[in-house]
Amino acid sequence: MKRVCFLLKVRPDRLDEYRERHAAVWPEMLDALRATGWRNYSLFVRDDGLLVGYLETEDFEAALAGMAATGVNARWQAEMAPFFEGLDGRPDEGMATLAEVFHLD
Repeated sequence: MKRVCFLLKVRPDRLDEYRERHAAVWPEMLDALRATGWRNYSLFVRDDGLLVGYLETEDFEAALAGMAATGVNARWQAEMAPFFEGLDGRPDEGMATLAEVFHLD
């Protein structure tokens, strides 16, 4: 299983609404994430909007491609895009992944 960590930047003035949206993620979005191999997926956000995402998956590129092929992901990404700073597209296309340098099992 590959561990993936990524960064995005939520607009600070939209943080409350962003949190609300993620307290009620659409059931079909959750099903699509599971079906395309996203496991142990978490999002963390700092008060200045720095967002850190973490997930585990067998194949990150396949997991991204699987989600990109779903209609629910297209709708979700379109709704989420205005929440982010510095994106030229969808949030799932703008994730800055981080290299793992240490892991304690």
